[in-house]
Amino acid sequence: MIIVLLGYMGSGKSTVGQLLAQNSNTDFLDLDEYIEQNQQATIAEIFKSKGEIVFRKLESEAVKDLINQSDNLVLALGGGTPCYGDTMAFLVEHPNVITVTLNSSIKNLSERLIKEKAKRPLIASIKDEDIPEFIAKHLFERSFFYNQAEISIQTDSLSVAEIVTTIISKITPK
Repeated sequence: MIIVLLGYMGSGKSTVGQLLAQNSNTDFLDLDEYIEQNQQATIAEIFKSKGEIVFRKLESEAVKDLINQSDNLVLALGGGTPCYGDTMAFLVEHPNVITVTLNSSIKNLSERLIKEKAKRPLIASIKDEDIPEFIAKHLFERSFFYNQAEISIQTDSLSVAEIVTTIISKITPK
């Protein structure tokens, strides 16, 4: 089984994914790190040198390759990954994939992302006070894709361990 974590940047996909993989005795992969290794460049550099459209194509191809080459994996997507091309349809239709959306409030996302702006090309140039509005707009645009996930978890009041426990309880046959 491949568990694919999706949600907005800063929602905890990588942190949750690492613990989930540990608890599931499987491998964890962060899609952004995978792309950076393959391209020998950071996501910010790829955005700057090749543009967002090329980056989104790289993401889509990488997701499909990873899913088709794996049997067991926890994969954390980038926040926009499921929203481009046919990536979300591919994930939802794949028989060995379970999709999980991690939902966080705009307030929590804003607080986390303001601290990480330098590492986040989409928000690096946005003023701190404008970040909540930027996130709200993006969440609205992306909700169509995020809402297609088989499992959706509101994470604001949960610890990382509680989120992992919730995911495991929802994917374990009863």
